[in-house]
Amino acid sequence: MINRRDFIKQTGLAISAASFGLAGFNSPKAKDYKMGLQLFTIRAPMAEDPKLALKTIAGFGYQDTETYGYDGENQKFYGMPATDFKKVLEDNSLVSTSGHYDFIKYFNGSSEDLMKYTDQSIEGAHALNQKYITWPWLDPESRSIEKFKILADKLNLIGERVNKAGLGFAYHNHDFEFIDHNGEIGYDIILQNTDPELVKLQIDLYWVAHSSPLTAQELFMKAPGRFVMWHIKDMDKGSRDYTEMGNGSIDYTKILPDATLSGMEYYYIEQGGNFAQNPIQSVKENATYFKKNLINLFA
Repeated sequence: MINRRDFIKQTGLAISAASFGLAGFNSPKAKDYKMGLQLFTIRAPMAEDPKLALKTIAGFGYQDTETYGYDGENQKFYGMPATDFKKVLEDNSLVSTSGHYDFIKYFNGSSEDLMKYTDQSIEGAHALNQKYITWPWLDPESRSIEKFKILADKLNLIGERVNKAGLGFAYHNHDFEFIDHNGEIGYDIILQNTDPELVKLQIDLYWVAHSSPLTAQELFMKAPGRFVMWHIKDMDKGSRDYTEMGNGSIDYTKILPDATLSGMEYYYIEQGGNFAQNPIQSVKENATYFKKNLINLFA
């Protein structure tokens, strides 16, 4: 008897191969993936001394980074001009393939201001040679079903602008997208009302395990090839808070082999908090565990 997960996976592969062509996902071979880190994990060290922080994580084996926060008016990352920040990355053999940009600041403002920040973000992403610009967050006042419908329109608008600039655009989930509002779920609205060619998805696998009624594999099946980036972090078995990789309850041996089905191009290890000692020690432990136990499971 074939079990449920294998049925979903095999069916998904058949559908994706027929509908998209697996080669059409443009996913790198497993050996080509660079181990990434979402820099929010080390936000305190980055605020104190970004050059030292980046040198340190490179020493742990990280090769890719995802930025967060961006001063669009002054074209700065972490207080440095974009070109200077890129030089720091290069000096440590690091790249940055995505950034979390502060679109939420303009969500309730004018379309003109939103597009202005979008253009500034495009300039910043180009300066770092990033491949994706990512919308990372909704504030608590912007999480109603009506707001999700407005969000979908804005995502399409931004996605069209970003795509015309030669970049990809994606939306990053947390837990609130999966709240049931009398039969309507925000994540479904995003999936159904955004153009899959313009708006990709960055799936946070912790929040899916924490709050989604569907598994990661089931979400991949709903939109195979669209989940171009992953956030990988573990969940404490008791508190369900963040924890270091390998200490928690998320079984990544059952998720990583679905990289091709999902369309994954880049991944970023992250730990938002609840550090056993401090963020630097945690990113070191996460890298060690990931390289030893998980990195070869991508398929």
